[in-house]
Amino acid sequence: MDTITWGILSTAKIGVDKVIPAIQQADNCIVKGIASRSKEKAVKTAQKLTIPDAYGSYKKLLADSSVDAIYNPLPNHLHVPKTLEALEAGKHVLCEKPIALNTQEARKLLTKANEYPKLKVMEAFMYRFHPQWKKAKALVTNGTIGTLKTVNSFFSYYNDDPDNIRNKPDIGGGGLMDIGCYCISLSRFLFDEEPTDITGYWKIDPDFYTDYLASGTLRFNSGTATFTCATQTAPHQQVTIVGTDGRIVMEIPFNAPPDQTIRIWLYKNGKKEEITFPPVNQYTLQAKAFSDAVIKDDPVPTPLTNAVNNMTAIDAFRKSAKAISD
Repeated sequence: MDTITWGILSTAKIGVDKVIPAIQQADNCIVKGIASRSKEKAVKTAQKLTIPDAYGSYKKLLADSSVDAIYNPLPNHLHVPKTLEALEAGKHVLCEKPIALNTQEARKLLTKANEYPKLKVMEAFMYRFHPQWKKAKALVTNGTIGTLKTVNSFFSYYNDDPDNIRNKPDIGGGGLMDIGCYCISLSRFLFDEEPTDITGYWKIDPDFYTDYLASGTLRFNSGTATFTCATQTAPHQQVTIVGTDGRIVMEIPFNAPPDQTIRIWLYKNGKKEEITFPPVNQYTLQAKAFSDAVIKDDPVPTPLTNAVNNMTAIDAFRKSAKAISD
């Protein structure tokens, strides 16, 4: 086997606009089918993206024995239930972040996944596959900026649509779950350890009952990480990584455009070095790496235990968070 046949659960916007076309570009991937609760919507999307098969239910897709792996971009409350169904159907699963609604649910998935040792499950934090992050991680690990002491991240956009799933609390909405999870993930990734303490503040929308501004501090054994995520401010993103001997600034750390040269800057000894990366699609790199793990029966690049730990950190923030009143 040198290619993986994929099925897509739902016609979610992120899948249709970004992930599915990216999977189709990977030389070890074939997207065979897409499912929706509406057969008409599935057919329309399949035609748009040149996908051979369309299914009017998720169960019909999962029952297709020719499908090896599932991409799950459903709303957050369906990440674990549909991933479990996929495992029971004998499918590998690449599931969108965050992996679950809470730590308990994430651990339930991990326990169940361990019953299927031949099946791969991975949380889709695509940013880790971009060369800029591999470089930033290397600069930290090899001591170029000295000992890592602090990381600051910011991620925001503006979305006040009451019908958008990100603004619905009962299905896992809110800025912390949607984009704050990146800030927590990257901090753990760079320090290569779990935080010993997390504290935060947030503002809750009076109509949506979801957080639209959240700021937190993560304490690690050797330093700290601070972050802000927001869903009702001007769009912006940036990450600054500071060590004892230098710092790294990342211009577009999360959703790097696939057709754009990406830049990061290394500041050290009073000098500024610009490091550039040619255009790449980080979603394609993610799909290829996941499929390689399936083909070779190797561990996935980011194990499910990592996803559980990220969910644990998110829960720790929520437990500590103090509400900010207007």
